Amino acid sequence: MRLNKGEVLFHQGEEGPLYRIDSGLFKVVRGYEDGSTLIFNVLTPGETVPHHSLISPKEYHGTAVALVPCEVTLIPRAEWYEAMERDPSLYKGAALELQAKLRMMQQRIDQLTALTPKEKLARLQQWFASYVPGAPLMELLTQEEIGQLLGLRRETVNRLLRKAPADAD
Repeated sequence: MRLNKGEVLFHQGEEGPLYRIDSGLFKVVRGYEDGSTLIFNVLTPGETVPHHSLISPKEYHGTAVALVPCEVTLIPRAEWYEAMERDPSLYKGAALELQAKLRMMQQRIDQLTALTPKEKLARLQQWFASYVPGAPLMELLTQEEIGQLLGLRRETVNRLLRKAPADAD
C-alpha cells in the first residue's frame, strides 16, 4: 500500500491491523483534548507497528502521518497473532524489534541530555538525512515538532535555523 506525504496510516484511539514499513518515514503524533499535538516517535523502514501491539492488540496510541511517500504492508491482526501462537519463535523476532526501537529511543534520550541545542539540531538533521537525503528538515517537520523531538522551544529552533541556514538543509 502506498501513502503520499501527509496521508495518515492510522488514527489515535482506533483499533486495526499492524503494518510493516517498507519505505519512507512516518511521524507519530498524540492529540490532546485542547487541540494540541505532540510528536513522540518517527517510524522508519523495517519496523512493524504499532510497537505496543506486537505481542497483544491495543488501540493506536497516536496518529501516524507520512513525512514522505511511503510503502507499507498491511498485516491483519488475526493473522499476526495466530502466526505467533502457531510459531512461538516469532516472539523472539518481535522482542528483537522492540529492543532495536528501545535502543534508538535511548540514543535520542542521550542526545537530549548531553548535547548543546546546536548539536541536538545537527544530529537530528543528520539522522533524517540518512533516511531522506537532500530533503531539508523543515520540509519534513515544523519548527514546533523539531523542538518537541529535541526538547527545545520553537523559538530556539527558529533562532538556530536562522543562524546556520546552510546547515539547516
